[in-house]
Formats: sequence, C-alpha cells, structure tokens
Amino acid sequence: MNNALTERTIIVAGKPIFYAETGSGPAVVMLHGGGPGATGVSNYSRNIDALAQHFRVIVPDMPGYGRSAKGVDQRDPFGYLADMIRGLLYELRIDAAHLVGNSYGGSAALRLALDTPDRVTRLVLMGPGGIGTTRGLPTAGLNSLLNYYGGDGPSRDKLEAFIRHYLVYDGASVPEELIDLRYQASIDPEVVADPPLRRPSGRSALRTLWRMDLTRDARLKDLQTPTLVLWGRDDKVNKPSGGPVLLDMLPNAQLVMTSRTGHWMQWERAGLFNELVTDFLTGNRVFAP
Repeated sequence: MNNALTERTIIVAGKPIFYAETGSGPAVVMLHGGGPGATGVSNYSRNIDALAQHFRVIVPDMPGYGRSAKGVDQRDPFGYLADMIRGLLYELRIDAAHLVGNSYGGSAALRLALDTPDRVTRLVLMGPGGIGTTRGLPTAGLNSLLNYYGGDGPSRDKLEAFIRHYLVYDGASVPEELIDLRYQASIDPEVVADPPLRRPSGRSALRTLWRMDLTRDARLKDLQTPTLVLWGRDDKVNKPSGGPVLLDMLPNAQLVMTSRTGHWMQWERAGLFNELVTDFLTGNRVFAP
C-alpha cells in the first residue's frame, strides 16, 4: 500500500474498536470476513490504496478480531456487529457512509442498512453470509471455517487447508506469509476462548440461526439503498446462488458474478473489484438505472 494509514482505537459501547484510515472524500467503511485470523487491513490489502484515491477509507477490525475487543453476542451476532459499526460511525461523527462488506462483514453491513437505512448511502456486498443459511446444508467451506476451533483446536494446517482449498479459486496464489500472519492472529488466547464465528448451540440455537438468515427478513424487499452484489462463481464458502437471490429480493440491487473466482473476490480479482466499487460508489453512469 502506498497511502499512509492512520491507526487508532476508539471506544464504542465501552469496548475498544481498532480501525485504520486513509484518503479523503465521502466515507467508505470496509468490513472484513469472519475467517480465522482475519483483520481489516489484511482482508483489503489490495483495495485500500485504490479506493483512497476517491474516498475517506475506514477499515476496522470487526469485534472479535484483530486489535478490537473480543467477544460477540452469540444470540444475535449480525445485530451486535451492526450496532457496533453504527456506534463507530457515531463516534467518528459520520452521519452516513458507504459500506463495503465481505462475507461476515457483508452480513453486518446488510443488517446495519436494514436496521437504520438512513446511515448507509450505498452498499457493496461480496459473497455475504446470512443468505439462505437455513435453507439447505452448509457448504464444505463453511463447515471448514466453523470447525476451525473445534476438535483438536486451531492449527496452521487447518487454516492453510481452509484458505487454499475453500477461500480462493487458486490456492497456490496465496503466499505463505499471509497464512502465517492469519494463523498467529487466530491463536490469540482470547479468541480461542471465545471464537467470534461458530455454530450456534444451546436452547436458543434455532432462534439464532433464523436471525442469521437475512433472507427471512421481511424488510429486504423494502430496502431502497443502492446495492452492488459481487460474487465469485466458484465460491465454496457462501453459495453463489445467493447472488441472484439478493438481486430478486432487493429493489435497488445490481449483481456482478465472475468466473474463476472463489470467496475472496476483492483479493483474487482486485483490479476488477476496485474499478467496479469505485464506479458504483461515485455514481458512475455504468451503474445508472
């Protein structure tokens, strides 16, 4: 990355939230996915500079990850994440922002828009979670992610298998250094003790699963926020069929799907991603109705 990143920690609802910031212009908040060891800057390392040419780019570590407070309310995970990111906007005195969300972060972004549409100017959702999650069996990639802290616990081999076999289309393209970085973050004792993303359990598990299936939210059909849905055709974590589902349900959505692309489109197809997102968020006529 070429632009200097300013790193800060701010208190939201009594808990520290770390974020990096660069650029100027309309605010764009980039929310990362929920894979083991994920952080905001590592998730968007190939995108921050490009977007910072046009926007004020704010990249938090999601609650439960990186340098932010650990622990997520497992009764309503997406609602909790949305509340915390909304709180971050409040503390930064940002009335409304563009939200870019990948996977877990996409779920949080969509839930934030559903709860408070006036706080979200435009939405970009990349392979978001919570799309039809109670309608059929989970994918092999999602099972791998949810099993990471189970069984014999986290290991570098388990993380490498998840990243190379499920996260991206071409596993050989991921450098060893990235896997090492994520593995070290994934074994933070606080995270191991309380993983932010895991299978719902206990008596409230069914209720939690229903809350996490955003396609069951009746507000989707009325959400007027302009939305760009991006999905890799070869996504093995969240089913690519979710793209057309959102296109059909959201009244102001557009969908772009790409071949030879897995779950990490912003990394695998960075040039295309940066161009599409910039055009969409600046209101470029290529995305005009």
